[in-house]
Amino acid sequence: MLTPSLRPSRFILLALAVSFSIASDFTQDNPNRPPWAQKSRAQKSKTASNSSSGSNSTTTASAPSAPPDGELGKIVQPTPDPAKEEPQDPASPRDRIRVNVNLVTVLVSVLDEHNRPAPDLPREAFQLFDEGNEQKIDIFEPETSQPLDLALMIDASLSAHKEITFEQEAAAHFIRQVIRPGDRLSVFSFDEDVYQRAAFSDNVVALQDAVRKIPNGAGTSIYDAVLLGSRSLAHRGDDRRRVIILVTDAGETTSHYDFDAARREAVSSNVLLYTIVIRPVKNENGRNTAGEHALETMTDTTGGAMFYPDTAQELGAIFDRIDRELRTQYRLAYYPNPRGPANTYRSIEVKVTTGNYKVRHRKSYLTASQ
Repeated sequence: MLTPSLRPSRFILLALAVSFSIASDFTQDNPNRPPWAQKSRAQKSKTASNSSSGSNSTTTASAPSAPPDGELGKIVQPTPDPAKEEPQDPASPRDRIRVNVNLVTVLVSVLDEHNRPAPDLPREAFQLFDEGNEQKIDIFEPETSQPLDLALMIDASLSAHKEITFEQEAAAHFIRQVIRPGDRLSVFSFDEDVYQRAAFSDNVVALQDAVRKIPNGAGTSIYDAVLLGSRSLAHRGDDRRRVIILVTDAGETTSHYDFDAARREAVSSNVLLYTIVIRPVKNENGRNTAGEHALETMTDTTGGAMFYPDTAQELGAIFDRIDRELRTQYRLAYYPNPRGPANTYRSIEVKVTTGNYKVRHRKSYLTASQ
């Protein structure tokens, strides 16, 4: 006799549960929530973009280069056109990465006393040390033929845009000059956020157009740019060189990530960082020298170079120098002996035993998981 009296309460509880579920879904779709909190919206957006290829709208990236849900500091990029996406390189599947998991590759730039590349040095001229222990050089390539993946990252902050026309034209010239068969370049801009303006490709005209259309922004997120640029490159092929060209005023103001996180990501992704500092204020007392010093440390750690042009007109010569250096790099690779513990940082040192040369290379690497 008691059973009929309980049925209305069951219906009430069921109705409340349905109402709560609807309210929860509405909360997830609330446009006032930050992008990383809207998983359902991201999934719907991805489905919509797949069903409408060729759209020119801009959305939050769902590609592997974007940080996972829940992380600050997003990459925003154009919706990819499925018809124009690059095919995956069959030469670099996961099995190949597992085979070479212990191989450590070091790109080495050797410069003479006039900062000119020194080509044609023999293998015997190099010594390589891992944690102070000399290593056998298993792979030696003078003027390595490894293709390039370049992330060209332009500071879009208002403080860096005084000479933006010169920056854009110098970058456009660099794009035309640096890309060779097999190379890929992507254009990024950064202010408070990091934006991918053109996907990795060898389409020179489209890449130049993307550089010339970078809009003004506010804030400067240098650490976010290095970290997210490194992640984008890390998703590229394993047998490719990964290079970031960063053009900035070095006035770090708005990054979500810190210096240590950015440097760690660059090291673990095996990225080579070249930094060009455009200084709107020449007097050191008026500049953000802390940002410059942080970039010097990250650049030196990865084996890249810092440039401080006095005028924007010098950018063309700097880009030319970077291009020459990338085309005359030595590639050394070795199997560490002894091998370090998993997931630890190991130091690298490369010496040239003949002549009076300056040697640049990455200073450390992260050991693979066992």
